[in-house]
Amino acid sequence: MTPTYDDIEAAAARIDGLIRPITVAPATTGEYPLTFALEFLQFTGSFKARGAQNFVRAHAAAGTLPTAGVTIASGGNAGLACAWAARAAGVPATVFLPDTAPPVKIRRLRDYGAEVRLIGPEYKQALAACQQFAATSGALAAHAYDHPLIAAGAGTLMREIHARVPEVDTVLVAVGGGGLFTGTAVAAQYFGVRTVAVEPENCCSLNAALAAGRPVEVTVDSIAADSLGAPNVSAMALAAAQHESVRSLLVPDDAIRRARRQLWDEHRIAVEYGAATAMAALLDTDSGAAYRPEPGERVCVILCGANTDPGDLAR
Repeated sequence: MTPTYDDIEAAAARIDGLIRPITVAPATTGEYPLTFALEFLQFTGSFKARGAQNFVRAHAAAGTLPTAGVTIASGGNAGLACAWAARAAGVPATVFLPDTAPPVKIRRLRDYGAEVRLIGPEYKQALAACQQFAATSGALAAHAYDHPLIAAGAGTLMREIHARVPEVDTVLVAVGGGGLFTGTAVAAQYFGVRTVAVEPENCCSLNAALAAGRPVEVTVDSIAADSLGAPNVSAMALAAAQHESVRSLLVPDDAIRRARRQLWDEHRIAVEYGAATAMAALLDTDSGAAYRPEPGERVCVILCGANTDPGDLAR
């Protein structure tokens, strides 16, 4: 079930004081007002902290948080957030990752006290193992993106963006499985703001679902796959994307690389490729920019995560 704006308000009250409020920063373009939402400064290094806290705290309040703790399958960021939220609630976390997960994320998971299990090269294999573990252990199964509490928690970000930049016209957000996109789109629609959903060309579960009229499995082959590599988008995300205020766009990996480099070179912002994907929509490529704002259009780009090794940015 797609969350409502009331669900986002409830999530905001539930996680108040547990997450870092959004920081926004202006950027100079010369053509249109541009703001960065610096969500990579969030606890655990990504927006996922919002949904994880909402999920864990809601279950704790309802008395449905088992002593066996929580378990989740993740490309990395959702696992980090789940482990962090579980530790704060005093329960264990078991996180299933593809064995291709970046070492930086595996190290950080273990730092949070999570038990890490590496299963197969693809997210769907880690998800199947997680589901089996939940069934046999009694652990509460969280989800990286396909749960109303996760999406509502993520939607608190757009709520905060609007409070700080009430004149915003359009928000650009990267899409993987659709948790952040769903919450962002629901809140943006409430405020009358347009949403641009940006995906890598070869990692495009939302765009494919819109074309098919239903979630479909897609091939995952992108430099941003560790955070945006869901093989299919949630039904919630598809429903949110079918609103007239939403536009779905694809960007090539080369533009994602350029966007990440530009964010560092021009703004000294170090983010992961998944976060740079939203920015990539504004860059000119051989076929032109994926999204070209109108003169004076007030645009906000969500920079959603920084769980990356920044060493290559200095080269």
